[in-house]
Amino acid sequence: MALPKRRASKSNRDSRRTHWKLKPPAISACPRCRGLRLAHHACQHCGYYNDRLVTEVKATE
Repeated sequence: MALPKRRASKSNRDSRRTHWKLKPPAISACPRCRGLRLAHHACQHCGYYNDRLVTEVKATE
């Protein structure tokens, strides 16, 4: 099994890790109810996705 010949410096280690970033979630407005929802997910407020009712949403009091 291959092993590193020398210890990697902090600079080399950190420059290799520059691409390990988190991306913010893709949030968009629902075209039906204007509530915020994640892209490619059904709306939590109205239950619609792609102009079709996908889930039944319980009414809040």
